[in-house]
Amino acid sequence: MKDTEPVPEKPRAWPRDPGGETAPQPDERGEGGWPQEAGAAEPEARAGPETGTPGPEEPEAAPAQDDHAAKISELEDRWRRALADLDNFRKRTVRALQEERDAERARTTARWLPVLDDLERALDHADAEPGTVIQGVRAVLDQARDVIARLGYPRQEDMGARFDPARHHAVTVVPSDAPDGTVVRVLAPGYGEGARQLRPAQVLVAKGRPEDRP
Repeated sequence: MKDTEPVPEKPRAWPRDPGGETAPQPDERGEGGWPQEAGAAEPEARAGPETGTPGPEEPEAAPAQDDHAAKISELEDRWRRALADLDNFRKRTVRALQEERDAERARTTARWLPVLDDLERALDHADAEPGTVIQGVRAVLDQARDVIARLGYPRQEDMGARFDPARHHAVTVVPSDAPDGTVVRVLAPGYGEGARQLRPAQVLVAKGRPEDRP
C-alpha cells in the first residue's frame, strides 16, 4: 500500500460577526496571535542602525557658538576702549597738574617782584645818608613780610611766649630771671602756624631759678 502525501487544508473562513463584518483571517492577527484592531496603525519603523532610517535631527549648536563669539568680541572691544580712555585720562591729569604747578610758581614769583625792585632802588641810593638807606631797607623788609603773609605764612611773634615744641626749636637754654621755659630770644622767626607751618622759630629758652620751677 502506497503512502499518500497529505493534502493541505484550505483556510477556513471565520464566521461573520453579528454586525456583518468579516472576522480577521489568521494572517491578519497582531502580535501574540491576537486579532489586530480595525483601523490600528502599523508600528512606525524605529530609527537606528537596524532599519537604516535616520533619527530626528539634533538642533545645531553653531548659532549659539556664533552668539557667544560675538559677545566676547564686543566685550574685548569695550575693554580696549576703557583702557584707552583710562590712559588718556591719566595723561590729561599729569599734564593738568604740571600746568597748575607752573602757574602757582609764576604767581608766587610775581609777588616777589616788587620786593626785588625796592632792593634795587635801595642800592641805587647807597651813597645817600645812612638814615635814608636804613629806612628804605626797613620798608623793603616790611614789604617782604607782607608778601609771605599773603601767601599764607605770616611771621610769628614768639618773644616772651611759653616754649612750645610744636612751634619752637630750642637752640639752647640760658640762665634768666624770666620764668622757666620762657622764650627770651628769637634767633630766627617762625612763619605759618598749625598744619601750614613753614618753619618753627629758633629760640633761646630761659632756665629759671630753682625756686621758680614747679
